[in-house]
Parts: sequence; C-alpha cells; structure tokens
Amino acid sequence: MNTSTMPQSATNTDTFPINGTDFIEFYVGNAKQTSLFYQHCFGFELIAYKGPETGSRDVVSYVLKQGKIRFVITSAFSPDHEIMKHVALHGDGVKVLALWVDNATDAYHKAIERGAESAFEPIKVEDEHGYVMMAAIKTYGDTIHTIIERSEYNGVFLPGYIPKSSLVKINPLGFKYVDHCVGNVELGHMNKWVKFYEEVMGFKLLVTFDDKDISTDYTALMSKVVSNGNGFIKFPINEPASGKKKSQIEEYLDFYRGAGVQHIAIATDDIVHTVESLRNNGIEFLYVPDNYYDTVLERVGEIKEDINELKRMNILVDRDEEGYLLQIFTKPIQDRPTVFFEIIERHGAKSFGKGNFKALFEAIEREQELRGTL
Repeated sequence: MNTSTMPQSATNTDTFPINGTDFIEFYVGNAKQTSLFYQHCFGFELIAYKGPETGSRDVVSYVLKQGKIRFVITSAFSPDHEIMKHVALHGDGVKVLALWVDNATDAYHKAIERGAESAFEPIKVEDEHGYVMMAAIKTYGDTIHTIIERSEYNGVFLPGYIPKSSLVKINPLGFKYVDHCVGNVELGHMNKWVKFYEEVMGFKLLVTFDDKDISTDYTALMSKVVSNGNGFIKFPINEPASGKKKSQIEEYLDFYRGAGVQHIAIATDDIVHTVESLRNNGIEFLYVPDNYYDTVLERVGEIKEDINELKRMNILVDRDEEGYLLQIFTKPIQDRPTVFFEIIERHGAKSFGKGNFKALFEAIEREQELRGTL
C-alpha cells in the first residue's frame, strides 16, 4: 500500500461543530516547576491559576497562553489522587485535548449516541464571571476530550481560576496555534481509533502512511491522519510496524505504559526566529546531518528562506501539491522518552513532511541507540 490522500469534502460532516482546540492539559509531578519551564523556555505567559489559595485543596493548575494556544499544567498533592496515579504510571504527559464547541451538552450526547465512552457527564461550572458547560469523552489510552462551551463566560479561563501573571518578563517566541496532535497507540489499534474519530466525531480520513512510507533499515510505523470538517483539528494516529529493531512507537508505549499523545505540533510564522530562541533557551532538537541540505532544494524546489539559515538551525523542508513546509522536532521534554514538540511553518502545504520521514527516523534511532532502547 502506498501513501494515499483522501479528497476533502466541501461540507462539514462533523457530528458537532468544533471551533478549535480550547486547551491542552498536562498532568505533571510538579506544576510550579513545569509552568516555569514553559514560561522561560517556550515563551508562554502565565495568565491564570487555581490552588489552595483559591479554594482548590487537592489540585493546583497553572494556565499558560501564547497566540491561540493554552496549556494547563496540573498537579495534585496526594499520592492517592488520580492525577498523581496518572503521573506515576505515565510520567509527565498530556491528559486532556479540550475541544471548543457551541453546545457542550448536545455535543456530548451526540458523541455518546454514536458509541463514545463517557469520562464525565455535562456539568455547569459558574462564578461571578458567568458559567461554562463542560463534558468529556474517552479516547486512546487514558487521554480524554473535554468538550467546552464558554459563550456565557468572560473570566480569565474557567470558573475557579484567578488571574495570575508571570513574575519575570516573558518573551513570546512566535507560537500561533496548535497545528496537530499525534497519538501513539498499540499494535493493531490504529484502525480502531481512526474508526472512532470517523464514526463518533464525524472526522474525515485525510492521509494514510504505511511502513514503506515511514521506515528505515531498522524500524517502521503506520500512520493515519483524521481531521474535522473545518480542518482546525488534525489528529495523526500512529501504531508500530514490524522492523529489525524497536521502533520509536514501541519505545514510547513502553515508557508511557500505554497509548497517549506523542507530540504536539505548534505553528509559527518565523521558524528560524522561533527555533533560534528555543535553542538559546536550552531546548534540544533532533539532529539531521548536514548532507541532508546538499540535495534538499533539488527535491523541494524554490523556497523563500535562505537554505544556509535553515541548515544553521537544522530545520527541514518538504513540499506537496499545495506548497511547502518547514519543520523541526525537539527531543523529549522530560526524562522519559515520550512527549515532544514539533515546530512547523506552512507555506500552503497541507501535508506532514513525508519527504523528511527517513531523515527524522534515523535521527530518532540515533537517540534510541544512545538510550539503549533501539
């Protein structure tokens, strides 16, 4: 089977309309320190907080914002709390991919009618700034989709949170919005979750990659990408494929102890500035050898950027029928080799960098070999 791209329908067939990603919530061992990491290294502004000082006796959360992106960093105090059990099992990782909708109650019931499993039923949460309707459904692993309706709320984030600002000057790095979120699932489970997004959410299959597309001499994976009708939500789903050695997906599943969010792709309009700033702030990236750049322009054609600047920053280039894209991947952002970030700048391209897969996989394999997990 070769790569196949599915034609996008002109009509939105979503089970319920989705306006975009509302927030991404991380469960971590130490929310204060993790929130400082994202402020100092990624340029996110602290905008809201809940904790003991606000009446939250068992959970603390910091809300960070840059562009249209909101990260919620959450910890709990008791080792018996479900949040700390999640962290003990998975390490720091993504728990919630929240979706912004017009009617959370309607969206939830439609999803349940189509076969979704409930995480929690619709609830109304309110304070002096209005109210928010929330519900949630389960997806792969322990990940959930919280469905948020916030048209009647004008507070800083959600009821229970107070405004809070960073204590030092934060320099935003040019992050605009979440481009896509990638999930890793167990062998044989990819089609199950693609079917879930198609049948429960009304998403469309955009593209399929098989082990001939995404492989090296040693490892391989399979991937399918689903998207909602307006294209604001894109979820690639990966599973391992057989190879001579352990693939990055198998390594993730071993260390995360199950399925979960592998990486978050963040869009920028100036990837050279963004990546240079991240490097200066201490963020490490996968390394692709310099000879990658010897023939890249022969493959992708003319681009606006200076290839020497891209080479200096080790940024990769790919092209599809619609245009080209620039991309780079961080190393894992915690000690377990699980969650990482992709930085992406699109110039018309709607694809995911197929032309870079081999170089990226070889880069990941070099890191796996250093860790002794290849």
